[in-house]
Amino acid sequence: MGSWMDLGWEASQGWTPMVAPWVADEMKTVDLKDKRLDKRLQEVLSQLGGYPAASIPVACGGHAEMTAAYRLFDNEKAAWTVLLRPHTDATRQRMAQQAAVLLVQDTTEVDVTRPERQVAGPGPLDGSARRGALLHLLHAFTPDGTPLGTLDALAWVRDEEGVRCASLTRAQRAATAIEEKESYRWVEMLRRASEEASHCSSTRLVCLADSEADIYEFLAQATVEPRRVDWIVRACQNRALQREKARKTGEKYVREQVLGQPVLFTHSIQVRGRKAKVSCETRGRRQPRESRETQVEVRAAGVTLRPPWRAERKLPAVSVNAVLVREVAPPADDEPVEWLLLTSLPVGELEQVRQVIQYYCVRWMIEVFFRTLKTGCRVEARRFEQIERLLSCLAVYLIVAWRTLYVCRLGRSCPEIGCEAVFEPAEWKSVWKITRRTAPPRVPPRLGEMVGLVAQLGGYVGGKRRGPPGPQTIWIGLQRMHDFALCWQLFGPDTRAGPQLV
Repeated sequence: MGSWMDLGWEASQGWTPMVAPWVADEMKTVDLKDKRLDKRLQEVLSQLGGYPAASIPVACGGHAEMTAAYRLFDNEKAAWTVLLRPHTDATRQRMAQQAAVLLVQDTTEVDVTRPERQVAGPGPLDGSARRGALLHLLHAFTPDGTPLGTLDALAWVRDEEGVRCASLTRAQRAATAIEEKESYRWVEMLRRASEEASHCSSTRLVCLADSEADIYEFLAQATVEPRRVDWIVRACQNRALQREKARKTGEKYVREQVLGQPVLFTHSIQVRGRKAKVSCETRGRRQPRESRETQVEVRAAGVTLRPPWRAERKLPAVSVNAVLVREVAPPADDEPVEWLLLTSLPVGELEQVRQVIQYYCVRWMIEVFFRTLKTGCRVEARRFEQIERLLSCLAVYLIVAWRTLYVCRLGRSCPEIGCEAVFEPAEWKSVWKITRRTAPPRVPPRLGEMVGLVAQLGGYVGGKRRGPPGPQTIWIGLQRMHDFALCWQLFGPDTRAGPQLV
């Protein structure tokens, strides 16, 4: 520990906000064209990162600090892309240290509907009265699901015309150029991932997307040579095969072609139950089902897809690999489990097919990230009068949500490393003292143990049946840890001098 001046204590002027060490590392390349704004961004990120679920006034700790935070979000220099750029640079560095990185893209709604007082500037989220913005992320994960950071993000407000487009017929949508549709974001992010490959030449990049990305233009873009990134997309439709291929095999569609292949292996999985979100939903994957343990069988094949008609261009035939994961004996009254995955990854060997499935399973982590952002960081509950200010605040909370989930997952993937890889001495020592009721050890404990203690502060009760702690107990525990660490810095046994309060 340093002196009180090192901690930022100034007796004559009060407490100066400190910058957390992880924030200083994450914001090394920050450049808002104003050194004061650079410093303010780091201070605000430290404050919000210390209290992810708290309101901005509570997280900032004072009227002056709160005012500074709101002024930052209202400053024209603090644009969305500029705020995220240093985090993207740090994400790129973490990616370069990995042999393989999974780039998951997905879209979520930021609902700011306020019955009592409307926010200025949001657009419609659907055909109802809900208002807000849309957020599309390209987030990097390791193959075991550890988040590395947001590599790119799009945030936009939909106009009324965008909602009406959803009511067009299939033929009308096919006659509209992809560049004029919201779905073009999937193609844009794929190109962004391909560009990123030049920065991570020694890292294998695999782009993952759910069935919303099953767009023929996406598949055509994904197979353009030279292909710098591999990809996996869950199919949402049973696409037609190229006519020459169909004549040879006798099958006209992808699913039937793959079903005709021999079973490569079977696997036992645990199916999580779900409830229907709306009663009028007809899609099979959105139907309610009961939790159960079941067997799935896996098949794979190479296929060539027949291009659909487009008014403004002629699309090429696309050759891809397909992996079908299908429930063997589903209950008669329940929706069966079935995944049809299209990919550029090879499927000629058994382990290659297993890898495709394992990679796609990591896509679920983007849903966990969105839950951390909305429930843990409560971004939809932030009170702003204008949507532009909320989006600037959202950029900062993307970093906070990453940090929260990163601590949670790193404790699982690297439990044996020292905890000071993530936590500062004041953090782990204060938490140890509070939870263990003993003096902190001289040697820092393992990271897995420390994450468990932080989760314990958030209400986690360990045990073999309960499994490892999740994001919710982690973000609650991090907030309490922040308070304990501050007290440890100010009044703990490592302090050599104290403030002279007058």
